[in-house]
Amino acid sequence: MTATTGEHDLDEIVERGEHLQRRLTNRHIQLIAIGGAIGTGLFMGSGKTISLAGPGVLLVYAIIGGFLFLVMRALGEVLLSNLEYKSFADVAHHLIGPWAGFFTGWTYYFCWLVTAIAEVIAITQYAQYWWPTVPLWLPAALTVVLLLALNLTTVRAFGEIEFWFSIIKIVAIIALVIVGIVLVAIGFTAPNGAVASLGNLGDPSDPIGSLFPHGFSGFTGAFQIAVFAFVGTELIGTAAAEAKDPEVTLPKAINAIPVRILLFYLGALTAIMMVTPWREVTESSPFVAMFSLAGFGLAASLVNFVVLTAAASSANSGMYSTSRMLYGLSWSGHGPAIFKRLTARSVPGPALVITCAALLLAIPLLYTTASIIEAFTVVTTVASVLFILVWIIIIVSYLRFRSVHPELHEASAFKMPGDRVAAWASIVFFIFVVWTLTQAHDTRLAVLASPLWLIAMAVAWWVHSSRAKRLNEWG
Repeated sequence: MTATTGEHDLDEIVERGEHLQRRLTNRHIQLIAIGGAIGTGLFMGSGKTISLAGPGVLLVYAIIGGFLFLVMRALGEVLLSNLEYKSFADVAHHLIGPWAGFFTGWTYYFCWLVTAIAEVIAITQYAQYWWPTVPLWLPAALTVVLLLALNLTTVRAFGEIEFWFSIIKIVAIIALVIVGIVLVAIGFTAPNGAVASLGNLGDPSDPIGSLFPHGFSGFTGAFQIAVFAFVGTELIGTAAAEAKDPEVTLPKAINAIPVRILLFYLGALTAIMMVTPWREVTESSPFVAMFSLAGFGLAASLVNFVVLTAAASSANSGMYSTSRMLYGLSWSGHGPAIFKRLTARSVPGPALVITCAALLLAIPLLYTTASIIEAFTVVTTVASVLFILVWIIIIVSYLRFRSVHPELHEASAFKMPGDRVAAWASIVFFIFVVWTLTQAHDTRLAVLASPLWLIAMAVAWWVHSSRAKRLNEWG
């Protein structure tokens, strides 16, 4: 599909550019980027990744973060080449073809919708920690209603919510790092006799054995969990349409990703493993253990609050991204026309309402049997696999951009490092990650189930394109 195929559709994309308002300031974009890069996976899944990979977990997170930085640089270069692009679904539509925009938009919508439902369920579980007698439906319903009310005001309200959610996560992680440094500095000895020390990170006389204590299988096993912690990094691309001064704010937010990964992921994991030898780190939240060792009696409550806000942040991001994706799909002709409508405050009201209605599916799931919850877990893992496909599409769009618009690439002030070599290396890496997901039973089921979504999308596209063709023939 050539670039000219989508030029008529791009005219409509340009037409809607007057409607969405650029009200997200630099601090909003910066904190949305941070919030997208720090999910509940870090707080709840870090214990298991450490137990699988040992000190090698630092390399795992660094590698994933490095490749996602390349994905975002590729997306940033393309988005800044044409500020009428509203999301990477628009980019895929224009550079690869309408079918790619259809697939990317609806796949991303499904991914975030399922993720947001899972986060609403998680919020209910976290609320049960403090109020065990509260009916299960109440926290879920209140969460959805509150997020809808806030998102219906203005896009700036979304930015403010994410700003403060991100601040809470940042403060918690920085506090963890500081506690770890202090405990190492004073030579803290835990009740079990473990001494906080840099030596807990590995044996200098056996660096390879220390870095890969469980061999290649343990190292690759950590990718299965760690990659899910980075879901949401691409949210910057969705927020681009409503960012003030995108030429300034987007490069700043994207270029800061490596620093965030170094501080928030590698810094937190290093602090945990310095204080507690990695072999003694349990799969339960190591954040609770760290603050407990420091003598903070309310450690469990503190971490529960932080994880609850992280889940709320993810649900909020899901509501934002799905509503904007529905809005974009409707304007490109890939979704119902009703989702084109904006409220007087320039937010996609119908798209927000239908998304919130879907989020309420969390309530019946809370009352289902364990077997259905297990099935739901498989569905959320399928969504994570599909996120990887979306990242691959972003890279493929960049490669098409290089081929179709070489003049724009040459004129770009925000070129992707490594150009085509880095792009192809990223695709190979994500294929490798999908392979690692086939190595465990639960994630293997998700990988095997993923083609069902691809088949469903192929059928939906055939129906959609056939209907559009008939309408055009009828005039």
